[in-house]
Amino acid sequence: MLASIIKILAGILALIGAGALSYTYLGETFAPREIAQEMPVVAKKEQLSPRPSRETVVSTSTQATVKKVVPKTTTATATNGSLVPKTAVVEKSVVTPGPLRAITQTTSATDLTARGIIERTNIERAQNGALPALTENTLLNRDAQMKVDDMFAKQYFEHVSPTGVGPSDLAQAVGYAYVTVGENLALGDFAGDAGVVTAWMNSPGHRANILNTHYREIGVAVGKGMYDGHMTWLAVQSFGLPLSACPATDQTLKAQIDSTSATIADMRSKLDAKKALLDATSQHDPNYNTYINEYNALVPQYNSLVEANRVAVATYNAGVQAFNACISAVSGH
Repeated sequence: MLASIIKILAGILALIGAGALSYTYLGETFAPREIAQEMPVVAKKEQLSPRPSRETVVSTSTQATVKKVVPKTTTATATNGSLVPKTAVVEKSVVTPGPLRAITQTTSATDLTARGIIERTNIERAQNGALPALTENTLLNRDAQMKVDDMFAKQYFEHVSPTGVGPSDLAQAVGYAYVTVGENLALGDFAGDAGVVTAWMNSPGHRANILNTHYREIGVAVGKGMYDGHMTWLAVQSFGLPLSACPATDQTLKAQIDSTSATIADMRSKLDAKKALLDATSQHDPNYNTYINEYNALVPQYNSLVEANRVAVATYNAGVQAFNACISAVSGH
């Protein structure tokens, strides 16, 4: 009897133990769990630096470290050079001593020739200071011929016509680009080419024109016609210091600079617009890094153009300075 009771108690204890074990397992298997979520890393938006830089953008799917690029300023400084082309300066001058009339009519008057007057003029230059001979220029010959024809046609004897046309106008009309032009006029019957040149040499203003050290070219025209009621001679000397005496500035380079400057201005506007878009865009916006990449892709192109144009402008300005210095030297201005 006692043995039976003990077995029953042992069985009860076994059942109780099994239930406890089952409760523990189920508790571990089905009890609610606390899940740790991975929080996204949000980068702080950095402010655009006012200083030129060439920083890059780093962007991943879980992390965005933003470093913006600011384009190089175009303001001229002592270090980056000027971006403004200089201007060639030509101070044109016209030398016109009072017209020379023959005081007396010579009985030994002979025909005048343009070639003979040019030769006599160069002889006087050689004998007075060993000055270099003037080169005959066809445009100045045409200039002088227009003057002779106009004086006969309008019956005047002055450097400026009744309609206001002067030596500079005639030079422009024939296409003579100059720094300085001069004009000697003679009216009357002279003892040939040597006689008219001698008469000019005896007149201080005309002599100074013939012996001007800055002139390099000459044109001459002569003509016989009716003036003031009788037949007489008109002679014109046209002197010139051509613009070609100095090395021309590179106009092709100037056109390139102007074109590049326009491109730079356009790119600058685009950069400013992209910067404004970045400033107005949240870093949480999915397009933020796209905007940064677009901005950063444009910056090196912009900086490269600015630097190339700076070099081009420096080259062009050096040419302009050389031209201006040359003009000043050859013209005596």
